[in-house]
Amino acid sequence: MALSDHQLDRYARHIVLRDIGGAGQKKLLDAHVLIIGAGGIGCPAIQYLAAAGIGKLTIVDDDVVSLSNLQRQILFTSDDIGQPKVEVAQKAAGRINPETLINIVNQRLTAQHFSGESAAFFDDIDVIVDGSDNYRTRLLVSDLSIAHKVPLVSAAIGQFQGQLGTFRGWEEDKPCYRCFVGDALDPDDCDNCSEVGVLGAMVGLMGSFAAMEAIRVITGFGDDPAGKLQLLDGLKPSMRSLNLPKDPACSSCGT
Repeated sequence: MALSDHQLDRYARHIVLRDIGGAGQKKLLDAHVLIIGAGGIGCPAIQYLAAAGIGKLTIVDDDVVSLSNLQRQILFTSDDIGQPKVEVAQKAAGRINPETLINIVNQRLTAQHFSGESAAFFDDIDVIVDGSDNYRTRLLVSDLSIAHKVPLVSAAIGQFQGQLGTFRGWEEDKPCYRCFVGDALDPDDCDNCSEVGVLGAMVGLMGSFAAMEAIRVITGFGDDPAGKLQLLDGLKPSMRSLNLPKDPACSSCGT
């Protein structure tokens, strides 16, 4: 179907981009993005993906809004404290773009959610954006990405630093997230942002970066970033890119 006059006007700034155009915008309108985490990274990613015209967003998070979230989780206000994050995010994204369908899962992600008959859920997903804050979830998401051959955009932050990678670990020459961190575990005394702090604007930067990379996956604009890790240092400030090798002994994608 051709874009409507309303859509041509709404998404005009995308359509005039040579590397996206009308065909790319149509891909965005037809796309389904799974977002893991409606926190610091998820909030700006949700905003920009909804604004970009993604046809369907599914947001997974089991947390509620707290006062300490408001320094960086910009979808939420003081009036939302105590409310489920996914419900608040659904309403906020709907205000940004009523044409985007917002599905929510108000539960912590587990393998059981997407196994058996539920595995068909992944047939409709074009890209996963992971903004979770622990290795257990990140590695589960990575394994699901490989099992169902869905590209993964994984972003993480710490204090003044951020990192982001796009992973397609089922491909012969591309690493997965587990190739990068191994079978990492979350120690009982693991530092988190409540203990070590985090710059709110850095979280916003990484969430926006993740949204851009999801749009890149869907439309194919620019260079292929898979197999590279982008590192941002807010103290310097600087950004650098590392090539990640595929681990032949990886328990997820190795040979």
